[in-house]
Amino acid sequence: MTTDTKITLITGGSRGLGRNTAVHLAGKGIDSVLTYQSNREAAEAAVREVEAAGGKAVALQLDTSDVPAFAAFVEKLIATLKDNWGRETLHFLVNNAGIGLHKPFAETSEAEFDALMNVHVKGVYFLTQALLPVIEDGGRIVNLSSGLARFHLPGSSAYGTMKGAVETMTRYMARELGSRGIAVNVVAPGAIETDFNGGMVRDNAEMNKMVASMTAMGRAGLPDDIGGAISSLLAGENGWMTGQRIEVSGGMFL
Repeated sequence: MTTDTKITLITGGSRGLGRNTAVHLAGKGIDSVLTYQSNREAAEAAVREVEAAGGKAVALQLDTSDVPAFAAFVEKLIATLKDNWGRETLHFLVNNAGIGLHKPFAETSEAEFDALMNVHVKGVYFLTQALLPVIEDGGRIVNLSSGLARFHLPGSSAYGTMKGAVETMTRYMARELGSRGIAVNVVAPGAIETDFNGGMVRDNAEMNKMVASMTAMGRAGLPDDIGGAISSLLAGENGWMTGQRIEVSGGMFL
């Protein structure tokens, strides 16, 4: 029997902002398929957290830098949707999976640059492309960027460059998928207290204090700030908004 419950695919959903987004969506009656790269235990813990919030979630392994594996992943996703929800399509996609790099421009290697490119640009581009037959007409896509695509801090040149590409890509997606009624927007978090980049903002008191001093709201961001924003884009009455960059940074560097 096909369920009417809306379903979101969240890449990198086993931790951080992706996991938080899934929990927020569960509170709005939206279920999730979460991808993880290697930490199965974290993914299972995320599934339990979603269930505790009143939702349903399933975790699937996916390396978002491995473009040739996307076709097989889509087949597995369709089977998972059929087994768990009695359908072969989903409503929302959140391209959240990412890796960080904090290194000066003069010292960043080609291999490091390529690793970021494969996850943040090629991965987002070609995974979304592969998922197009699975996303419902009238669906919504949220890509993750960063405040670092607008303001510029030493050590973030490669990462910020990738996120600038994601923002341009988002506008092209919005333009070309609009005929299907699919809204595509990009959320750009500021500095958030997660384990990203080794927990640099969360665990380094001096860094956290510095971020707070540059932010209009007077503090670093929390995962709930971003999960709440993404879930409101997907579950709220925002279907007419597309191709937009929404920065959720508490007003960094205003």
